[in-house]
Amino acid sequence: MENSVNTAVLCGYVAEKPTLSHENHGRRFYRFTLEVPRLSGVCDLLPITVGEDLLATTLVEEGERVLVTGQIRTFNNRAPQGRKLIISVFADSLSVCDEDEENSILLTGALCKAPTLRRTPLGRDICDVMLAVSRKYHRTDYIPCILWGTVAQDVASLPVGAKLSLRGRLQSRNYLKVLPEYTEERTAYEVSVMEAEPIWE
Repeated sequence: MENSVNTAVLCGYVAEKPTLSHENHGRRFYRFTLEVPRLSGVCDLLPITVGEDLLATTLVEEGERVLVTGQIRTFNNRAPQGRKLIISVFADSLSVCDEDEENSILLTGALCKAPTLRRTPLGRDICDVMLAVSRKYHRTDYIPCILWGTVAQDVASLPVGAKLSLRGRLQSRNYLKVLPEYTEERTAYEVSVMEAEPIWE
């Protein structure tokens, strides 16, 4: 999709010191968790991936408040237990700051599977969508999003391939995964959408 948008602006507290994640083309990448409080007081624990060049110019210590700008990146991890979608925010810039907490995501992409509309026990409509967002070098990020209320109802009727512009925040959510031999606690990441607008061409 041309003119795709994938922008993340996060301001929060470093929950743990960066550790080596992987190496690609001779360049090392590190990963740390950013704690971003919501208005409700609950904190989202968000995975950040950062290149060694940025870490060389910004000292990231546990408890430090930092501003991260970048993009949501995803890839499928093919483990023996099955495929798992790995999500993180790839940092384009990183700086120590004293600004207010922020969690702002802007995405433009296409629905790559049919939206799923459901209802909470309290009667609120929820719609789950998977948004395909193109990036350079013929790569695509598949980003899970959740919509609420009338926004959920509006998007639920759109067909696969429909193009959307979304604004929201990245959130973390713990859940229990029942496996054949045991139950495991896992964390899911998704964009909680506040505004969604179809793009008609």
